[in-house]
Amino acid sequence: MTRQLSTPLLDQVATPADLRALPDDKLPQLAEELRAELVDAVSQTGGHLGAGLGVVELTIAIHHVFDTPHDRLIFDVGHQCYPHKILTGRRDRIRTLRKENGLSGFTKRAESEYDPFGAAHSSTSISAGLGMVEAARLQGIERNVISVIGDGAMSAGMAYEAMNNAGHMDARQIVILNDNDMSIAPPTGAMSAYLARLVSGRTYIGLREAAKQFSKRMPKFIQDKARKTEEMTRTFFSGGTLFEELGFFYVGPIDGHNLEHLLPVLRNARDAQVGPILIHAVTQKGKGYEPAEKAADKYHGVAKFDVITGAQAKAKPNAPSYTKVFGQSLVQEAENDDRVVAITAAMPSGTGVDIFEKAFADRTYDVGIAEQHAVTFAGGLAADGMKPFCAIYSTFLQRAYDQVVHDIAIQKLPVRFPIDRAGFVGADGQTHAGSFDIAYLGCLPGFVIMAAGDEADLKHMVRTAAEYDEGPLAFRYPRGEGIGVEMPERGQVLDIGKGRIMREGGKVAIVSLGGRLKQALLAAETLDGYGLPATVADARFAKPIDTGLIERLAREHELLITVEEGSVGGFGSFVAQHLSSQGLLDTGLKYRSLFMPDRFVDQAAPDRMYEMAGLDARGIVDAVFAALGREQVEAAGASIA
Repeated sequence: MTRQLSTPLLDQVATPADLRALPDDKLPQLAEELRAELVDAVSQTGGHLGAGLGVVELTIAIHHVFDTPHDRLIFDVGHQCYPHKILTGRRDRIRTLRKENGLSGFTKRAESEYDPFGAAHSSTSISAGLGMVEAARLQGIERNVISVIGDGAMSAGMAYEAMNNAGHMDARQIVILNDNDMSIAPPTGAMSAYLARLVSGRTYIGLREAAKQFSKRMPKFIQDKARKTEEMTRTFFSGGTLFEELGFFYVGPIDGHNLEHLLPVLRNARDAQVGPILIHAVTQKGKGYEPAEKAADKYHGVAKFDVITGAQAKAKPNAPSYTKVFGQSLVQEAENDDRVVAITAAMPSGTGVDIFEKAFADRTYDVGIAEQHAVTFAGGLAADGMKPFCAIYSTFLQRAYDQVVHDIAIQKLPVRFPIDRAGFVGADGQTHAGSFDIAYLGCLPGFVIMAAGDEADLKHMVRTAAEYDEGPLAFRYPRGEGIGVEMPERGQVLDIGKGRIMREGGKVAIVSLGGRLKQALLAAETLDGYGLPATVADARFAKPIDTGLIERLAREHELLITVEEGSVGGFGSFVAQHLSSQGLLDTGLKYRSLFMPDRFVDQAAPDRMYEMAGLDARGIVDAVFAALGREQVEAAGASIA
């Protein structure tokens, strides 16, 4: 992929201070070495490759020009940050990326002083940067604040809210738009680069400021005409009128891979004494690695892969993924009901909506990274008779919680929320875990919440959602492959609020909600071997809970345990509240609730994460032993070490 270099520069760059000591003409060589290092590392760890390859030169240029970490550098979204991590003292750990006890796949404050703000969702960098600009001003600190925002993140309203505020405050903030997929950019050749250097330079800015001061002495209508004339003249060649209207001084577009273009513009921006500046850099995802450049998805997220061929190593699943089951099931329902539509917020393949789109393109809507809009848009569709399935990951649905409450729940609109990535998600760690949706949806009146215990049950839930028109409904399911159960030809409509008994036992009742069902059944088998036969129930519904089932299990068993892939305040809390209200906790019943730890959990393999959380079969057995106590367990024939 790259030629042999006689003098490796990357070995000489332990921190950005070392990078700043290099002459400009050495930086292209450093970029080539950094790109090779990135490809090699991600081939061993997997991760977000394409975005990192696209910002190699941009990352080098920023650290070369600005005094990081004193100057603040914020990435948005954080998966652009792999080259940044290599250049900021973490190269020796880059092959631990996204692994247990390793580097996060995103920027993380606790990891390095060079990560001043964590970012794993999107559209946050301008707001955070503006806060840092003001913090510096109020404390009398001279520093630059640079926010690097990806073009996809610019589709979220929060970015424009922040820009509007920054423009109003005339804050001295630098925003770099990393444009790798937008169609707004005119050609970025030599003339464009020349104009960008010209308008960002001191001479032009000085003349502009002098003209502004002079125009203040004129009548207001002349001031307005002069300002608009200057903006139109500049943006006629460069674009960016929208950003100018928000109060930003627009520079660009420039070639984000050409250091001869980048460096002078960044230096001009660093030295300019004006308000907020937006630098529009055009880049290419996957730049410099041919398989990534040719890939339709630009190698956005990859498994481990062969560097020479680009072939990704993927284990052969023995069951379809939950995401695929959802997508195929939704197609089936849409074939039977032309009111079924699908909505995604920039994650068509991640949610399975791409499967639906292939069959029903005119009933598929990708609204971009705009979850708030997605939810209210779905509400509008539902209000006028359609059946919207608004498919958003658990962690991203949090971004639209106000819309879920006010636009959907209060109005009792039948919007269906397929919630992928329920529970732990592995390498993406704490920021992407589906921890809180049961709790934050379960407190809303009239919301129905289902959780699939296996892939066949998910098929039933898609059918149930399609048939349910009484109000909002959500159904959650984990990431990854199913457990290999027999699949029905078409899903059945489930009775709302009714669970199912998977096996009958004796003293112990285990009630599972969601993807821990298989582990609950394995735990019951283990308990059988200890002389403690256990009943296992699949709750299916977190709201409304199956009160009849819960009450029967409470009366017929000495110990009742709930197990869920969610946070404190979820299904277990709903069950405890019902048991308490019915006086069943006063009858001698022992009740325990197993849920995700009340902390943000770092990345690891999913099975390892569940093991550490006590949500695997062994953890359930241990909870039974702890609840029953040594004497009762040993009386049943078990031995506690």
